[in-house]
Amino acid sequence: MNAELDLLVRLGDYERPQEVASRAVHAEELGFDRLSMGETTGWNIVPALTLIADRTDTLGLSNDVISPFGRSPALIAQTALTLHDASDGRFRLGLGPSSPAITERWHGESFDRPLRRTREVIEIIRAVYENGNPAYEGEIFDIAGLGYERDIPENPPPIDLATLGPKATEMAGRFGDGWAPQLFTKDGLTERCEDLKRGAELGGKSPSELRVSPIVRGIAAEERERARNLARRTISFLLGAYGPYYGNSVAEQGYPDVVADIRGAWEDRDTDAMASRLPDELLDALAPAGTPEEVRTWVDDYAATEGVDAVRIGFVDGMTDEDKKTTMEAVAELV
Repeated sequence: MNAELDLLVRLGDYERPQEVASRAVHAEELGFDRLSMGETTGWNIVPALTLIADRTDTLGLSNDVISPFGRSPALIAQTALTLHDASDGRFRLGLGPSSPAITERWHGESFDRPLRRTREVIEIIRAVYENGNPAYEGEIFDIAGLGYERDIPENPPPIDLATLGPKATEMAGRFGDGWAPQLFTKDGLTERCEDLKRGAELGGKSPSELRVSPIVRGIAAEERERARNLARRTISFLLGAYGPYYGNSVAEQGYPDVVADIRGAWEDRDTDAMASRLPDELLDALAPAGTPEEVRTWVDDYAATEGVDAVRIGFVDGMTDEDKKTTMEAVAELV
């Protein structure tokens, strides 16, 4: 496989942050290039990432993703620079526009102009990177500025954006250093990469300078149908119940009727019906699910999509620890 291999873990699967670090050590032993994790309403990601940085030597670290509504821009820059130092330069910062539910019902902020806010946050982080000072005058932020107390590294953490739509992805290409999309078919990913390229050109950079690392959630198990049923339940939930954005994106990729059917089942909170309304065609287009050999073949094929630099493997709901090890070991054979 020419692309790199990343692992996405879910902090909610572990009892203590130290257990996440143990998973990272195993990932490094298997040859994964990078490990990432999300942050919503559970643990703060910084302690877990710091533990991982301390217990690994070569594994890259990322986060999927910090909300521009959840921390001030200067604090995000501080967080990135701290994790850069803790990991000896192995950290990449992940940002995304977030969602109304997390923004309003967890952080208590208004989900107002998320793309503009994300852009300004990036520009303020860049200001800290370049000048050690977040001084900035924008449409949303007006910061007088103070000096960062430590030396700025020569190569501060790159900034990856998690986006779905055309304008947001253009922004990722223009202002970011990488793109981490989720729930894209190969054809959908290829089409959206055109928006990324356009953004890169607007930002005066080559698309090859951007690290494209799509997230795919899957499971490898000898019990093929069990694996596919678990994946089907997770993907259908993401499409029908997990906010509007993933479902809208997949609908625009050519599956509006499927998404509408799944959302109809969610109106009755019928998760069994949601899963049954996800056809094999779409499951196979979005998720590696089946025997270890099938999953390995799927990931290798997806990684061959033009413009993809890494495939970020995540897990599905209901997996045992043995399932996770089997999945990791299956795809690690591609390294």
